[in-house]
Amino acid sequence: MESATEKFKDIPDFHKAKKFFITHQWDSTLVYTAKQLIVDKNTEELKNYCHFFRGISFRNKDILSEAKEELFKVSKDFTFYNNVKIMLGGIAFGQEKFRKAIQYYKVIDSIETNDLKGLKKTNIEENIGSCYLHLKQYNIANTYFQRSISVHEKNKDTLELIGTYGNIAGFYYDQYLDDEAIPYYEKAYALAQKIDDDTKKLETANNMAVVETNRKNFQKALAYTNEVVKYKDILNDRDRNWAIAKLEKELAVNKKQEEVNALAIENKLKQAERNGFIYLAVILFLILAAVVYFFKEKVKTNKIIVAQKEDLDELNAMKDKLFSVVSHDLRSSVHALKTSNTELSENLEAQNLDALDDLLHTNSAIVNGAYNLLDNLLHWALLQTEQSYFEMENMHLFFIVEQTAYNYKPLLLDKKIQFENKVSKDTMIVADQESLKIILRNLLDNAIKFSNPNDTITIYTQNNSETYCDLIIEDTGLGMSETTRLQLLKDSVTLAKKENKHIIGTGLGMQLCKSMIQKNKGKFTIESELGKGTKMIVSLRKNLPDGSD
Repeated sequence: MESATEKFKDIPDFHKAKKFFITHQWDSTLVYTAKQLIVDKNTEELKNYCHFFRGISFRNKDILSEAKEELFKVSKDFTFYNNVKIMLGGIAFGQEKFRKAIQYYKVIDSIETNDLKGLKKTNIEENIGSCYLHLKQYNIANTYFQRSISVHEKNKDTLELIGTYGNIAGFYYDQYLDDEAIPYYEKAYALAQKIDDDTKKLETANNMAVVETNRKNFQKALAYTNEVVKYKDILNDRDRNWAIAKLEKELAVNKKQEEVNALAIENKLKQAERNGFIYLAVILFLILAAVVYFFKEKVKTNKIIVAQKEDLDELNAMKDKLFSVVSHDLRSSVHALKTSNTELSENLEAQNLDALDDLLHTNSAIVNGAYNLLDNLLHWALLQTEQSYFEMENMHLFFIVEQTAYNYKPLLLDKKIQFENKVSKDTMIVADQESLKIILRNLLDNAIKFSNPNDTITIYTQNNSETYCDLIIEDTGLGMSETTRLQLLKDSVTLAKKENKHIIGTGLGMQLCKSMIQKNKGKFTIESELGKGTKMIVSLRKNLPDGSD
């Protein structure tokens, strides 16, 4: 494009517009292209470039209607008209008008490769495949993805292959065809290890961590999670080094500026000596003003330091309390397990089968409680350090509830609790899948824990709002007092205590639930009455909030 527009270098407004376009200064590009379009003697080619620059500028400012209007003004004989079609396809894709996007992309796909002026046909085919994937026309999507893979493999284009393998894996994963999806995730991961691209390594390792977690292969999942943390640290260090270099440059500039200021002050002093007491009075006044300013800044800085210290003290107190409560509960669980194992050995020698059965159930409950405590602690730590993977997407709520409840069937049967999933299979919500599962696990675990034998647990939804869908976990168990209910809903980092002395719990799970519900842009409330059961109500978004990716 640089050489194609060289003929217009003597036109001032267009030359400035091109310079700002190349440096991604979209507002300035719009200003100078508007000035250029006012001129009467513009050629058709010059108008095309102006409308093209304006369309891309509006697109990058996310003003899509204006972007389309400008791109439609570009004539078909324009040198980069194929790029216009690609841009219109991208806008349609972003607006989820996938059939319209396919129309634009297929126009480009039908053109001979040597006419595409730098555009990769494999990328266009992959875009078409992505459109069909969103339209749930999986067979057609697969055809385009496979064609793209064949070309990438032939050209040994590793970066493109990694992206296409990821799309194919997502294509199968959306159909719950894990066995077909996982090999592509593994291929993408293996290729990423061979290139010097830490971002790709992070993405593929994160995908493998999710896959191994879903397969309940937690040891491998932890290994992949450690890789994710490592690559995040590398990327953070890179950003940090860039920031340090920028800061050093700023300090050098400031130092030079200080030298200039010192020379200016010296000149002012000399001038004051020459011109008498008037100039000296001005300098003294400036010095006094500077002292007052820096004094105020110091007071302001001290206030910030004091506030930060208070926050740090609060976090340290919370950490100490967390360690104290968790270690106490773990110690209690281990002690209970030790005592139960002693009784188990005695009853094993006596061949008391009924007692052995009771003790095994007891051991199972103790281990399950300790495991849930450690699992919540891990997720809480990841959440606090912002290391957890999080992506909000559309999903069927029924199947998430069904998957989560399946793991609790043994506990429900053991306690003779009747469970029913009444969530409609058509109910769609927007949330991060893994954090939603953690929320459901903790709330369902609490419902079981605080229910009596032969009680009932029901999960259902209410759709009384255009924005939120209310997911309700209702049990007919012990319930809670109004004081406890308000304490659990309190927006605080402190851990809540359970009022039932026979049920041990740190309250960490409830804090984790509230944090993750908030991260999912949702709301949480509790309805309960002591002795009459509890309703845990999680309000989940039906659509992505404005401004979300």
